[in-house]
Amino acid sequence: MDATTPANFARIARGGVAVVVAIVVVVGLVVWRPGCSAAPPAVGGSGAAPVIRVRLLANVDQAAITCAVAPDYRLGAAPGQRLGGEGNAAFNLTLGAQGWSAGESKLGGASPAGVSASAVLILSPAQVGSVTVNGVAYRGALRFVPTAAGRFDVVNDVALDDYLAAVVAGEMYPGWHEQAYRAQAIVARTYALYERQTAGTGRHWDVYPDTRSQMYGGLPAETKWARAAVAETAGIVLAAPDADGQPRIFKAYFSSCCGGVSQSAADAFGEGYVPALSDQNVYAACRASPRFNWGPVEVSKSDLTARFVRFGQRRGRPEAKMATITRIDVQQENRWGRPIRFLVTDLRGNKFSLSGEEFRWAVNTGAPEGSTLYSSFVKVISDSDRILFVEGHGWGHGVGLCQYCAEKRAEDGLAHEHILLAAYPTASLVRAY
Repeated sequence: MDATTPANFARIARGGVAVVVAIVVVVGLVVWRPGCSAAPPAVGGSGAAPVIRVRLLANVDQAAITCAVAPDYRLGAAPGQRLGGEGNAAFNLTLGAQGWSAGESKLGGASPAGVSASAVLILSPAQVGSVTVNGVAYRGALRFVPTAAGRFDVVNDVALDDYLAAVVAGEMYPGWHEQAYRAQAIVARTYALYERQTAGTGRHWDVYPDTRSQMYGGLPAETKWARAAVAETAGIVLAAPDADGQPRIFKAYFSSCCGGVSQSAADAFGEGYVPALSDQNVYAACRASPRFNWGPVEVSKSDLTARFVRFGQRRGRPEAKMATITRIDVQQENRWGRPIRFLVTDLRGNKFSLSGEEFRWAVNTGAPEGSTLYSSFVKVISDSDRILFVEGHGWGHGVGLCQYCAEKRAEDGLAHEHILLAAYPTASLVRAY
């Protein structure tokens, strides 16, 4: 695969730290997925912030739209038109056999299957925040993509840094240190660009608006602190050297609290090993988190079995046919003693091996509030009719940046560059646009 890399680099001083920044901009990023033989995305860009496509709603049959100012709309590549009606208009947008309907107004866009490219509807607000979807205003354009007869996705096409202003605000606590905010902005930018150039190439959207990607609440979620952090770090991403020593972006995972020991992306998600996403022992750097220590959590074996069965059914896994669980053991730990694989044995003697994150997802599938695992960093005790989860640590998957560690390091006087290079071994900071 033809990879593109920056042609030249310069070192600049920011916050007392030497930062590697690309100063010659070249063609965009190359597609890569962990485990493939091809190279990961190379750093480079057009000089302008790209657009990120956020799938706000998936496969819905209607969306509630309000327009304080009448927006423009267009169907596919057709010329734009002004959406009729008075200001503050409110309507349900639907897709029927005759095309799109904005309340009683027919906009067209019909096709035999209801899913052609010409049936894609795009609303362009005349003013920022003047159009809402289900009560939330967004920057950028709103794209409505047919997915089946009468159903569609709602996608927000928004400039990356505008997207990040809402993400950083949604991922960080108000009042946290500005250096932690800047670190989060760079991580979120790297993650979004990676998804855009990998998973996003095969679909009409790039990221989810929630914890499946990053929390994104649109215009109402933005804060001045988040916007400042995004502006201060504009265009900067994380990169790690490939086999040829060239810097390439990677999937910059982050979570709330690692519990003192992080885990690698390879162990957590079964991805190819990336040194920048390796496991680390940070001791008690994130002890300020309310989930640094947690537990115990008690679940009956019958209830836990039902959760594993649901997990298996939803994901097409062998746990779908699991009999009643009899015991659970930690099958493997990482070099710092964090469990990374669990072995579940059922009444028939069948054994099911799950990674730490698979195990946490299974335990939490359909679980009522108060009986979920905050992380897979936990000890397990198998009792006669119940399973006890004790000595839990952390909140989230614990891969990459620990947000509570970032805040602690910022409070200790570290600049955001140092915070990031501590969180992602072998990484550097590089300008992507």
